[in-house]
Amino acid sequence: MKTTPFTNKHIALGAKMHEFAGYNMPIEYSGITDEHMTVRNGVGVFDVSHMGEFWVKGPNALAFLQKVTSNDVSVLPLGKAQYSCFPNGKGGIVDDLLVYHFEENKYLLVVNASNIEKDWNWCVENNTEGAELENASDWMAQLAVQGPKATEMLQKLTGTDLSQIPYYGFAVGDFAGVENVILSNTGYTGAGGFELYFYPEHGDKIWDALFATGAEFGIKPIGLGARDSLRLEKGFCLYGNDIDDTTSPIEAGLGWITKFADGKNFIDRSLLEKQKAEGVSRKLVRFELKERGIPRHEYSIVNETGDVIGVVTSGTMLPDTKKGIGMGYVQAAYSKPGSVVYIQIRNKNLEAIVVK
Repeated sequence: MKTTPFTNKHIALGAKMHEFAGYNMPIEYSGITDEHMTVRNGVGVFDVSHMGEFWVKGPNALAFLQKVTSNDVSVLPLGKAQYSCFPNGKGGIVDDLLVYHFEENKYLLVVNASNIEKDWNWCVENNTEGAELENASDWMAQLAVQGPKATEMLQKLTGTDLSQIPYYGFAVGDFAGVENVILSNTGYTGAGGFELYFYPEHGDKIWDALFATGAEFGIKPIGLGARDSLRLEKGFCLYGNDIDDTTSPIEAGLGWITKFADGKNFIDRSLLEKQKAEGVSRKLVRFELKERGIPRHEYSIVNETGDVIGVVTSGTMLPDTKKGIGMGYVQAAYSKPGSVVYIQIRNKNLEAIVVK
């Protein structure tokens, strides 16, 4: 298994470790419930150094990105990031990703850890524009510092004014005595905070500074278990569960990152344009159980007469309210907020409501 610059830190802290995307990663430390609430109410640190990073450079960088990504990179200002996806040429999704605009003709793509090799091969195979591509995944570490107290805490460690970095904006500056750290106002929790990108050799220095400075804020390390429950509570998609090579961005409710701009002839444009115009037969929805239970991946979703109308893609029980929530694909007729559906759990059909 691969390791991150922080693997020894996790083990020393007593984290429950498990393989994820080929890496030895922390699943939980103090428990998913405690870690979830720490991020919701305070500040927590996630090791996300397993994520992939590709540089796209040169005079043909924009043309390449306009072809391989669904969103409109031409309108992305310098210093801003954009959520997007790679359409796969068959109506599905190769991966979802972030596109950062660093300089004119210089972009950074951040992709999912489990898809690094797949995404890299996809980019190389489709680079008929001749953009300069560099796979920097092994030379970049990343920590996500998330929660309502994150920005105040982080400000103590940098001379960069974090209040001037808008949501989905970023800056490059000093942090904890380390130069050229990318400070990105992004995250996968919906709780606010920043994601920090830096060279792996600075990992110990940055980690130690975070926990020394964050002590007064109640900072804790957070594992992948709470990362999943937090993103699900916010309604963020997880590749491999809620979106994959068989789901279109239109079905997944990602029409907002699928831009049919003039001159943007991206992969699958005509197919996705047709889906948007004519509608799709199934849609990804968020739901809340009205009865006690935990929806799980691949549980059936049925209607009032017990007919199968869809499938759960992600599900959990919220730590504070103990309410079962989830996401899943259902027939389009049942996709409107307020629709009543039922989740099959242990041969029982438990009532659920589709929510925004």
